[in-house]
Amino acid sequence: MPKQVIVSGATGNLGKDVVKKLTALGYGLHINVREGKTDAYAGNANVSNYLADLANAEQAELFVAEAIAASGGIEAGILLAGGFAMAKLTDTTDADIEQMLTMNFKTAFHIVKPLIKHFEAKGGGQFIFIGARPALVPEAGTGSFAYTLAKTLIFQMADLINAEGKSKNITATVIVPSIIDTPDNRAAMPGSDFSKWIPAPDMAEGIAFVLSDTGKKLRQTVLKLYNEA
Repeated sequence: MPKQVIVSGATGNLGKDVVKKLTALGYGLHINVREGKTDAYAGNANVSNYLADLANAEQAELFVAEAIAASGGIEAGILLAGGFAMAKLTDTTDADIEQMLTMNFKTAFHIVKPLIKHFEAKGGGQFIFIGARPALVPEAGTGSFAYTLAKTLIFQMADLINAEGKSKNITATVIVPSIIDTPDNRAAMPGSDFSKWIPAPDMAEGIAFVLSDTGKKLRQTVLKLYNEA
């Protein structure tokens, strides 16, 4: 039976390349969709859709439960959902922080919590997160305070998952891009040298490697895909 994987953020720019790569490899994918996107990947037999807003803990938990029931067992969670916002610390509001925490941390945490229980019961599993270089290099994050703060929590969560999961065959990997080459990022930074960014298909290749039998043996929490940026 094909390896069964939960993917959040599958309808986003990176998500589309990840779905393309993993379906080509024969994975069974279980994705959450929002209202208006219930026909995402219609016709792709490898993709099963579930209506869920991951900002809502109950909806996320139900999504995981339904994916487990439909698949017979989930082996990995690829958590791509997130969002970006610019603002220095002095310009950041409580609402900005709450928004970035919800989009970048809570959407992941709400999947991790029920899925790690499943992994513990079945004898192991993988989590793959998308990090951000500003969370590792503070000088790069001063202009996006709330976003960087939220992404920092992703690294901490991965470390804690690895610490707790060491004896349970549960691992967490954070793949860190410099800047992903997507239409949205090109529009936001039109004067940049796009050739130095990391292409989204290359990010998908990295994710596929971590999921592979070889990649599963990695015990490094952080993998950096910076290209030349």
